[in-house]
Formats: sequence, C-alpha cells, structure tokens
Amino acid sequence: MKSRENYQTQLDDDAYQNEILQHVSRTFALTIPELPDPLCRVVSNAYLLCRIADTIEDDKSMSAEAKREFAEQFIEVVKGTEDSKDFSESLFPLLSATATEAEHDLIANTEPVIRITHSFNQRQRAALERCVAIMAEGMARYQDAETLDGVADLDDMGQYCYYVAGVVGEMLTELFCDYSAEIDKHRDELMQLAVSFGQGLQMTNILKDIWEDHARGACWLPRDIFDKYGVDIRHKQAGQVASGFDEAMLELLGVAHAHVYNALRYTLIIPTHEKGLRRFCLWALGMAVLTLDKIRQNPGFTQGQQVKISRRSVKATIFLTSLFVGQDRILSYLFQFSGRHLPMASIHERLDRSAFSTH
Repeated sequence: MKSRENYQTQLDDDAYQNEILQHVSRTFALTIPELPDPLCRVVSNAYLLCRIADTIEDDKSMSAEAKREFAEQFIEVVKGTEDSKDFSESLFPLLSATATEAEHDLIANTEPVIRITHSFNQRQRAALERCVAIMAEGMARYQDAETLDGVADLDDMGQYCYYVAGVVGEMLTELFCDYSAEIDKHRDELMQLAVSFGQGLQMTNILKDIWEDHARGACWLPRDIFDKYGVDIRHKQAGQVASGFDEAMLELLGVAHAHVYNALRYTLIIPTHEKGLRRFCLWALGMAVLTLDKIRQNPGFTQGQQVKISRRSVKATIFLTSLFVGQDRILSYLFQFSGRHLPMASIHERLDRSAFSTH
C-alpha cells in the first residue's frame, strides 16, 4: 500500500507530465488524450523520454562526443542503472540557448519523468528502454551525416526514419499489446506494419521541413532519387531548384504515401471497439495524407508554413475520422479520396531490422 507521501509524489509527477506535454508537442498533446487512461499515461511518458533523447541530439553547442556520452547516460537512466538527478544536473547547464524553454524545463525535471517510467510493468518498461536505446544510439550514428549532402539513398533514408520514428511504432505496438489481450493476438501482423507507420509520418515531416532543415545545415533527402533526375541536392536553394527537383519530390511523395497507407492497414487491425486507439492513429495519418497532397500541389514551396494544412482541414480530419472510427470501408474510402492525386509507390511492408540491432 502506498504511503500518503508516495501517493502525493505520484500525483505531482503525473501533473507535471501532463503539463509539460502541452508545451513540447501540440500534436501529441492533442492525440494522446484520446487513448484509454492506462495507455495515455505510458505513451505520454514514452514521448517525453524520446523528446529528452532528441533534445540532446539537436543541441547546437555540445560536441558530438558530449552528445554521445549524455545519450549513453540517458539510456542507463531509463534502465535505472544511473541516477536521473545527476544526469539532469549535468546536462541542464550545457544546453544551448536555441533549445526551447519547454525543453530546458523538461531536462530540469527529468527526475519526475523517470519516476513515472520506473512505475510501469516489466513489458512496458522493456518497450520504453528498447526504444530509447535504439533511438539514442541511432541518432548518434547519423550525427555526422547532418550535412547538406543528404543521405546516400532511399534505404539510408529508411534507416534514419527507423531510428527516429519506426522504432517508436514498434514501441507503441508493444504498449498496445500489453494493454489489450485481444490486440496482442495480432502482434505479429501489427509489427509487420509498425516500422512503415513510423516511416510514413517521418517522411511527411522531412518533405515538409526540407527548407527549415536546409537553413540549419541538414538534409535527409536521398541523393540517389535526385541523381536519377539530374539534380545535385547539395547545391539546392529555396525558390531556385534545378529542373527535375519536382519530379524527385513527387517520387518521394509516392513512397511516403505508400507507408501512410500501411499505417491505415495497421489501424484497421485494431478492434473497432477500441475507438480511442483508432482515433490516435487516424488523426495522425489523416493529417499526413493532407500534408503530402499540399506538397504535391505546391512543389516549389520555400518554407514549411506554405504546405501546412489549415485548421479547418485539421478539424475536418478529426470530425470525419471520429464519426466513422469503427467503419473500415468508409475509412478506406476517405483515405483513398484524400490521396487520390498522390502517386503510390510499391514498397516492402517492413524494413530489415537486422541492421538496426543495438547490442
């Protein structure tokens, strides 16, 4: 039985987690509350852990060596073999001024976040620990690739997407299966699509944010696709792209669209009575399809804001997917209609994860 003091600590920790989530991600602050309460708590915590790892990787003032050391330390913090307070107090003073106020706050309050992490059951903790380890080590591996040169090819882009998003899809699947014995029966089928789900959403962000990434000296576009159309992406400039650039972008839109279609297949495996889980997935992939189509309509965009979907589109996505959340045929039709002008590439359902093992 919990003491009054421990009970109050848990309430305070949960209150902090709910509050900081509102400030570090508008999107997830919108979708995570749709999940059933037990899942809402663990998925909120998982997102914050990923955000801490991401804050380390994105810091502009730390050396690559320091980032690797903090990433390795954070992996151990999540496992419970390193002290979260020591980690927080060591990292916080070194954060760049370019880190947001919310990110500073999150690092300063790593301790309550980790207390929640360590309150979960064994299967939940294993899923979170694995995700953080793969993500942190994978991002460190791609640290030196953060240049304007892009990545070598589409497979390399897929590996990057796995480290920052595909592994999250696997983690969420494990958490969903832990929550529901009925979902757990479909674990193998869901895992076949989980990486693709993550890659579809991540590719959408990459394509939307190409010029913001370019401005900070990064590019995650695959050179082989652009080389095919005679474009050297190393010398691209917003508003001054070479002939063939739009065609290469269209091909990548087709790849992203195919991955998002896999995300729909994933979602429709979830039992129809699990409406919260379905909404959590449907809202994200619905907005992804609309974003991809905005890029198709305006391939010469020079900033992400120009291809950001409107609030009206967001509200329409939420309304329609919520209205038909348990009706698979209508959901499939809505997806096909929304992406009717987008190309659809032929892709493998799942990446070969043997290249991604961390230990």
